[in-house]
Amino acid sequence: MSSDTKTSAASMEKIVSLCKRRGFIYQSSEIYGGCGGIWDYGPLGAELKRNLRDIWWRTMTREREDVLGLDAGILMNPAIWKASGHVDTFADLMRECSLTNKRVRADHVEPQDGTVLRYSAAHAPNGWRWDRPITALLKNGEHIESFRKRVRALIAQNAGEAAGKPEEIELLDETKTDVVAGSVDFHPETGGLLGEARPFNLMLKTYLGPTATEDDVTYLRPETAQAIFAQFKNVFDSSRVKVPFGIGQIGKAFRNEVTPKNFTFRSREFEQMELEFFIKPDEAVEIICGEVAPWHEGADLSEPQPNWGWELWHRYWVDQRTRFYQGIGIGNVLEYYWQTPEDLAHYARACVDILCEFPFGTEELEGIAARGDFDLSQHQKHSGKTQEVFDEELKNAAAKLSDEQKEALIQKRLAAEAAKTKGSPLPEADVRAWFERLFKGNYVPHVIEPSAGLDRMALAVIAKAYEEFEKTDDKGKKETITVLRFHPRVAPIKVGVFPLLKNKPELVAKAREVYALLKKHLNCFYDETASIGRRYARQDEVGTPFGVTIDFETCGEKGPELQDTVTLRHRDGGEQERVKISDLLGKLLPLCS
Repeated sequence: MSSDTKTSAASMEKIVSLCKRRGFIYQSSEIYGGCGGIWDYGPLGAELKRNLRDIWWRTMTREREDVLGLDAGILMNPAIWKASGHVDTFADLMRECSLTNKRVRADHVEPQDGTVLRYSAAHAPNGWRWDRPITALLKNGEHIESFRKRVRALIAQNAGEAAGKPEEIELLDETKTDVVAGSVDFHPETGGLLGEARPFNLMLKTYLGPTATEDDVTYLRPETAQAIFAQFKNVFDSSRVKVPFGIGQIGKAFRNEVTPKNFTFRSREFEQMELEFFIKPDEAVEIICGEVAPWHEGADLSEPQPNWGWELWHRYWVDQRTRFYQGIGIGNVLEYYWQTPEDLAHYARACVDILCEFPFGTEELEGIAARGDFDLSQHQKHSGKTQEVFDEELKNAAAKLSDEQKEALIQKRLAAEAAKTKGSPLPEADVRAWFERLFKGNYVPHVIEPSAGLDRMALAVIAKAYEEFEKTDDKGKKETITVLRFHPRVAPIKVGVFPLLKNKPELVAKAREVYALLKKHLNCFYDETASIGRRYARQDEVGTPFGVTIDFETCGEKGPELQDTVTLRHRDGGEQERVKISDLLGKLLPLCS
């Protein structure tokens, strides 16, 4: 008899270990000591990411009539980043350790308790000196000699060879200055006193051209969205689309994170999957339809309607993205954070973060923002190139309005501008000029932006799928079993193919036939070594949802009625069924798509 007991949620350490051991994710440049915040995806990780990428692309573009694709370059004219605000404002507040110069994000400093110790200086027998005060935190429970040893080591690390041996450094004039509780003024790793918070731009700078001067400076893109905005008019003019429509893109992005952390969750190089969905301004919807449909609980979001304004479009995309996550097996651990007016950027009307349960806590998986016309308007202003579209239906509808009706729309907008709590209200002259363009059928589209991180999504899928349980065999021996319960749509390997015995040529030959049949359509793995139970367990550990075993029944040794059938094993539940080889592909393909 055996008993299976499910254990608690996987720890991050176990997930990281499994990812390396089974070829999902490796530390970049590991043989040279690694490269902070950069990760490489192994054979199974590459397949997992490709599956997630393909599912997103198919769901967001090919299965819809209103979304087109783009694949833009990583390097762009730096004027784009100036117009978008990234050059001036894309920064985190950073604090620097006074002992090591290590930087940490100001909002990532964990509160610490302990005693503050201060030294006036430090020197070494070889004549080296550190002629400035040293302040560090002796943590509660830490022995004073361990603390001094740590401070010497950090000073030596910062000074290099000039300081000589760390144990020979003398710390001068030790003084206990304070006892603190919940302090965020000391580096979480080193304990050194942190400097004042300063903005730290997250963009990675490079040079485009041979001279490497300031005139050649550009940036590795910190997001994929700006390329979509910069190419909006080209896509609109060349594709014969009408607003509302979207442009989707998947691609690499780079951010010089001060403290990359939690495995692949926060990295310096990552992959984004972003949609910019362009919609009419609410005023245009009201002119055309007579009203803008209001949002209410229970509103039907299944099919977009002509009278939808930004709020219903925003809710629609929250619903669509939730359904996406349900379709890849992680929908039942989702939460939402609706940003408050204080959280929002001055131009944003709403933003919701879809949150997911990770081993290290509940964190953002995807953000869906209603950004107004800010992005296209910024590029129109800075480039001097119009980003307006012309809407014949809007022009015709506006022509039927009386002067009083037009003025009522203008006054409604002026009241909204006056009620703004963030940003500067648009002057009345600008509002009237904007409506003059609108009544002629011209406007800059507004945008709803669902933005997801592929690396975070892959980590969420792995963490959700990870399961351990304890199995006891007939002899009472206990073994911890690890299973990745990937949804078949995202599993890196869809099917394991096994001959029951490797020393039976007829079984091996038939297994190879089945493998050749399936691998043209599904990623399969062939395995003939070890017991069949061990082979099942190996595939369970990497998340393979189905196993196909070629046994003696397949070869007709137990009657013609079972000839050319195989045993199809389901990972989840462990049930087994006999399936004809001719029916196998037809059964598996719908389960894995």
